[in-house]
Amino acid sequence: MWFVIFAEDHPDSLEARKRARPAHLERLKALQNDGRLLVAGPCPAIAELDPGVLGYTGSVVIAEFDTLQDAEQWANDDPYWEAGVYKKATVKPFNAVLPN
Repeated sequence: MWFVIFAEDHPDSLEARKRARPAHLERLKALQNDGRLLVAGPCPAIAELDPGVLGYTGSVVIAEFDTLQDAEQWANDDPYWEAGVYKKATVKPFNAVLPN
C-alpha cells in the first residue's frame, strides 16, 4: 500500500539539511530503484523553487510499504532525524486515485 510521509523541519535547519541531503537522497533512490517511490520532495518556506536562505519547512514522501509500521520505521530511520532537521513526522495510508 502507498503511504504519505509528511515531515516537518525545525526552524533554521537549512545547513543541517544540506549536510544530510546525500544520505537522505540515497534512501529515496533505493525506494525508486525498487519501484516503490511515487513522489518525494521538500516543501519550500516560500512559493519559489529555490527558497534561498529561508530554506524548507518539511518534506513529503509517498512510497509503497507492506505495513504502516514499515512506513513509520522507514521514516524514523531518515538521516534528517540524526542531523536535527526534522522535528515531527506524520505517516498515513494513501490511496492514489488520479492520475490513473
